[in-house]
Amino acid sequence: MKRTTVDDLHKKWMKNPKYRREYQALEEEFSLSAAMIEARARAGLTQEQVAQRMQTTQAVIARLEGGGSRPSTRTLEKYAKATGTQLKISFEPKEARH
Repeated sequence: MKRTTVDDLHKKWMKNPKYRREYQALEEEFSLSAAMIEARARAGLTQEQVAQRMQTTQAVIARLEGGGSRPSTRTLEKYAKATGTQLKISFEPKEARH
């Protein structure tokens, strides 16, 4: 019996216009969370280690990486410094949505 993966479910659900619209509305938050987690992983750090470097708690880092809030630029700069990365913000043209 084949197991159903999250990726399989996502592909299936993306065929539903309502799901796709809601997912795309959250895409920016997902990409920020993914970028933060990737920066931490590349630095070989745990959430606890990043928290110590930022003088905060692991729970705060978990919330930041979970995408449940919109961090300030100052917070993102602290996170970048803690992970040995550089924060880069850009404005890019939106892709045409169908």
